Amino acid sequence: MNVLHFVDAFFSDSAHWHGYDGIPQRFWEHLQYSLLALTVAAAVGLPVGLLTGHTGRGGNALAFIANAARALPSFGLLVLAVLLIGFGLLPVMIPLVVLAVPPILVTTYEAVRSVDPAPVDAARGMGMHESRILFRVEVPVALPLILSGLRSAAIQIVSTATIAAYVSLGGLGRYIIDGLYQRDYEKVVGGATLVAVLALLTLAVFWAAGRLAVSPGVRRR
Repeated sequence: MNVLHFVDAFFSDSAHWHGYDGIPQRFWEHLQYSLLALTVAAAVGLPVGLLTGHTGRGGNALAFIANAARALPSFGLLVLAVLLIGFGLLPVMIPLVVLAVPPILVTTYEAVRSVDPAPVDAARGMGMHESRILFRVEVPVALPLILSGLRSAAIQIVSTATIAAYVSLGGLGRYIIDGLYQRDYEKVVGGATLVAVLALLTLAVFWAAGRLAVSPGVRRR
């Protein structure tokens, strides 16, 4: 039986669409974990990236921190967090946030630093406050790159949030972990397919956000 047969058998089984282990419930759980982790990572990465990008200070430190964070294994962090904190949502959030902060942080920094200095200097010459320069001049131009960093972080979170199933939480990883334990490969393939679908939906959401939030003049550059 090939992969397509596994996918068809999983999604055509009505038992997978109802109850606490149904696809809608697991999909919603996975989405909640992903949104929470992305929100926390953005709350950390965006302000720091914007500030350091605007001032031009701390670039080397950001690069070091980002490279160090990328080298940390998510599953290893999960195990360590469970040993230190215990089971629950917090140990899952720690590796997901650590995974997502570097692309947001570095991309935001580079996006602001890459803005043409001419309009920035003109705004300063007009006496505009530094915070207004950042949010009225630099951020609108840097927004496409900033969104690309958020998109990259979101995709990584969606793909990695399956680890929540290792600590008895829900989400789409439940199908993969339980399927491997039960040797139910229809469930494994179905869970992996759902994760891929959610990743594609995430790409679509950020594409739409870029079309709505980025000005046409900036998009054409």
